[in-house]
Amino acid sequence: MIVYPQRPLQTIGVTAPSSGMRDELHPLLLSAKERQEGRGFNVQIGQTPWTQQEAKSAPARKRANELMEMLKDDSIDMIFPPWGGEMLIEILEHLDFKDIEPKWVLGYSDISLLLLAITLKTGIATAHGTNIIDLRGEEVDGTTIRWLDVLQTKQGEKITQVSSPFYQKEWLHENPSPTVFHLTEPTLWKTISGNTEKFSGRLLGGCIDVIRHLAGTPYGDVRHFRAEHIPGETVVWFFENCELSVTDLKRSLTQLKYAGWFENCSGILFGRSPANESVGGYTVEKMYEDLASELNIPIAYDVDCGHVPPQITLVNGSYAEIEVKDGKGVVRLEFK
Repeated sequence: MIVYPQRPLQTIGVTAPSSGMRDELHPLLLSAKERQEGRGFNVQIGQTPWTQQEAKSAPARKRANELMEMLKDDSIDMIFPPWGGEMLIEILEHLDFKDIEPKWVLGYSDISLLLLAITLKTGIATAHGTNIIDLRGEEVDGTTIRWLDVLQTKQGEKITQVSSPFYQKEWLHENPSPTVFHLTEPTLWKTISGNTEKFSGRLLGGCIDVIRHLAGTPYGDVRHFRAEHIPGETVVWFFENCELSVTDLKRSLTQLKYAGWFENCSGILFGRSPANESVGGYTVEKMYEDLASELNIPIAYDVDCGHVPPQITLVNGSYAEIEVKDGKGVVRLEFK
């Protein structure tokens, strides 16, 4: 079975298990803290978010220790890292997964490696969505704001999210908007078949750049997770690509196939990507077609997930019903 955190969300713990923030970026974190406190939350920030050196906030053991302290601290209701980074994988060997109590951890990018590892190792649901830095605006767009509704969903309940009206083509930091993002481009969810697609199963996924490195390790044993926590059920995978070329993306997906990740898979969602550079005429659309044919499953792409905001909140371990029709998407999550 899957365990869904049920704590009232009052106090947010901010720790940086991947990257922290250089001195000149501290105002962003302070602004995010102020915004969340203005929305009724208490915000406790650890030591690691304030530092950044050698591509990480702190040495691996210090990052792991602070994370574990917040996970075990009964006064903290959820963990909300400032953002992703590069080197989260270093902390996994220093985490005591048996001591992790059900508590929401929310984030994306490099944080998704932690999210997937927690769910696979423990059966505790984790949430892939916005980071706290992107909640520093005066307002929150209608897609991103659903993170709180999702995390407040109770065991046994359902919640529905829909695709965004518009997405952000590029960052315009010199021209900040009330919602942080500049949502100017019409959102269009697509399917390989070109037709309406409906599929369902247990959600698992994250940023493929980093979660691919879990395959073949004790932290990425998908077969054990399926047998232990969701026996006989299908899986819906979601991936977002931060920096990989199309050929590197295909190599990574093929490795995951060889590792058994796509056994009993009912469909895949791919997020919009700032990468996906074609190689030798091999486009990402052709790669999606090849993968759909190899696995004999439906694939939807350019969905609201990842580094091209906004993004819906996808919960690792939850039961999802996906429908993509006429460029629009519906994701129904059931916490069962």
